[in-house]
Amino acid sequence: MAILNKLSILWLTITLIMAEVEDKNPENIDGKFYVDSQCIDCDLCRETAPANFERDDEEGYSYVFKQPETAEETELCIEAMEGCPVEAIGDDG
Repeated sequence: MAILNKLSILWLTITLIMAEVEDKNPENIDGKFYVDSQCIDCDLCRETAPANFERDDEEGYSYVFKQPETAEETELCIEAMEGCPVEAIGDDG
């Protein structure tokens, strides 16, 4: 029973941390990758994949302005997603 409770808590924690497609920032262009409202404007994604992520200066967060078109761009978007400290980047858009 204790193991089941720990697994339930872990699942809930992971679910709450992951980017939510329903909560994506409105500036994101349609497609697989997006940034949601959890973004803390740390600049990691823009530094990692500048061809795909931009900053909304008024709102102070990032968004996907161009979906990846090459394998290299896709790899960089995945790297940005995996490195995001608040898991605000999703790939199920």
